Amino acid sequence: MKDETLIIEARELTKVFRDFWGRAKVRAVNGINLEVRRGEIFGLLGPNGSGKSTTLKMLLGLLYPTSGQLTVLGLSPRDVAVKSRMGFMPEESYLYKYLTADEILNFYANLLGLSGQAKKERVETLIQQVGLTGARNRPVGEFSKGMARRVGLAQALLNDPDLILLDEPTSGLDPIACREVKDLLIELARKGKTILICSHHLADMQDICTRVAILLNGEVCASGTVTELLASPDTIKLTLQSPSREGLASILEYVEKETGTRPQVDHTGRTLESVFIETVSRRRNAP
Repeated sequence: MKDETLIIEARELTKVFRDFWGRAKVRAVNGINLEVRRGEIFGLLGPNGSGKSTTLKMLLGLLYPTSGQLTVLGLSPRDVAVKSRMGFMPEESYLYKYLTADEILNFYANLLGLSGQAKKERVETLIQQVGLTGARNRPVGEFSKGMARRVGLAQALLNDPDLILLDEPTSGLDPIACREVKDLLIELARKGKTILICSHHLADMQDICTRVAILLNGEVCASGTVTELLASPDTIKLTLQSPSREGLASILEYVEKETGTRPQVDHTGRTLESVFIETVSRRRNAP
């Protein structure tokens, strides 16, 4: 019976690039196995040359596997029916610099066959979701890289895709815009969208990914949930309200007696991202 929740399935997926004479030159992807299910945010990690881009191109149907099996939404990634249900944002957003964000989104909406009120509502929704309301009528040639990335993300979401493939989606974004994009992706996943992200921004991936796979030399060298991969089975962390000095001394004495080591005591910290966002928001809202 077909598993309807399985959005991406790769079995022994291999891609070998050959030279002019047909001789194997580079084994870019070497027998990887992947499963990505509906509603997941899946992170594909790895250093440069690890096989991420090649895998992404095979998922998009731009490259054909040398061997192995690959299905996307239950079909071949080259099937036109699959492409109509996918959205993609490349690492670099190549946009018509003399058009406004509004004009670009309307242009691509026309290519997708949207028209009339449906097109108007879809473009308006995405303009608001990616935070371009105040800049929608400016030529994108005046945009920073971060602003251009917002247009690229909106473009990738125009057809309301079931599967969203994103290459470095937070590249060039300031911390507030980055947080907004991450919140948007989390919300899309809650609505049943499946998202696969290639990124070098590991902190962002840790924030939002359900599961990740780490590629090296074209092979999956580690995979699992973020919690599983970050877990340290030999240590535990306790978080509690600050006790009195005497109470803390008693706790430390008991733990040391039980484990034979003196535990390290630190105050619970915040992330630099949260401090930045709180500081900027507080200043913006000040009278």
